Amino acid sequence: MSTHIVIVGMGYVGIPMAALLADVDDFYVTGIQRRSQRSGWKIDWLNQGKNPFEGEEPGLDELIARVVKNGKFKVTDKYDDVDKADFVLIDVQTPVDDKQIPRYASLKDVSKLIAPHLKRGATVIIESTVAPGTTDNIVQPILEKHSGMKRGVDFYLVFSFERVMPGKLIEYITDFPRVIGGGCEKASENAKFLYGKVVKKDLQVTDTLTAELTKTIENTYRDVNIAFANEMALVAEDFDRNIFEIIELINYRHDRMMHFPGSGVGGHCLTKDPWLLMYGLETYTKKKYNPRILPTARNLNEFMPEHMVELMEDALKEVGKHDNLKISLMGVSYKADCDDTRNTPSERIVALLQSRYHSHNITYIAHDPWVKEKDYKETELTDDIDKAVSDTDVLIFATNHKEYYNIDLDDLRRKVRTPIIIDGRNIFSKKVVEAKGFIYRKVGEGSKNLKK
Repeated sequence: MSTHIVIVGMGYVGIPMAALLADVDDFYVTGIQRRSQRSGWKIDWLNQGKNPFEGEEPGLDELIARVVKNGKFKVTDKYDDVDKADFVLIDVQTPVDDKQIPRYASLKDVSKLIAPHLKRGATVIIESTVAPGTTDNIVQPILEKHSGMKRGVDFYLVFSFERVMPGKLIEYITDFPRVIGGGCEKASENAKFLYGKVVKKDLQVTDTLTAELTKTIENTYRDVNIAFANEMALVAEDFDRNIFEIIELINYRHDRMMHFPGSGVGGHCLTKDPWLLMYGLETYTKKKYNPRILPTARNLNEFMPEHMVELMEDALKEVGKHDNLKISLMGVSYKADCDDTRNTPSERIVALLQSRYHSHNITYIAHDPWVKEKDYKETELTDDIDKAVSDTDVLIFATNHKEYYNIDLDDLRRKVRTPIIIDGRNIFSKKVVEAKGFIYRKVGEGSKNLKK
């Protein structure tokens, strides 16, 4: 018997999940994507069997091409196929606004749109990260109101979060355990049937609220640990030592795993999930405790792009320059070797520079081998590294794309106008770079440190 699946939202979660499920025998998948100016092009692109992501995604090109060719996967902007769907997966963005309040417009709209089409016995799965309490208090009432059916009786509702990461989209679906937060035993059984076809690791069943808490706390844990690394990087700079050497010494113990500092935390998850956790606590509990570590860590990570600017200012003082500058942003995706620019530290760095130096005759250019102009509007963008570095005064490395590790420093020194490198990702060795004639500043290493 065939299983029909609809996945709403063709992004970093929806596309790989759709392709993997469509590769299962007797599974047929329809992707739904809104025809927006930004993302509507994906519909035709995917229907031609092409991968819309520019970054390295092992196995995804071949997988999409195969399932489209086999007639197992198609994409549309219509909701008609929900009528026959056994499963509906919701993979829309759930960002927060400037006041850290969840923006659930897409989640609510999609819930309203699928509800009238739901067939009796269908299972709806929320894969988007939400504030704890959202599935029960927002999605369920919308689905019940607009479908005329009751959860757990006429249809089933599950929260089962994704753990994907650009560059490892397929691997992080198939090779990580899956948490299933069903509203009842039948809902969990249905979700286990679906995910059991593509997930190789354990399927862990719990209740809906616990699953929501698991996702937000898991990402908050990582954000807090990165914040600790960033704070220790600032401490090491004041001691005029190298935090990366210190981390190596710490992590030599088999039971330690200190995270690494950097130019800032980006992406769609870590920048918002701690706030979703806070919002759920404020909204759906009587809240007897007010978290302190969580917001402090989030604010510290938000500060790191500003610290990159501070390092640049310190280097410019050394050469006595403050205007008539060309500043080159090296890497504008938030993560190495991918095209995802969501909440990238580079965007914050440029915004800070433009606000501080609007009358100093500064020109900006950004280089990235993966990102396209449609996804980055802050400055001129090029994939030609020679164009980016020629006659520049400051090179700000905010992303550690693999090609940056192979830069010929002698050639680079000849092409720049002022030899300043600001390293936010531990790409270079201070000793090597300074021996080539560069003024060098790195997150986590004092400028006077001569030890290495």
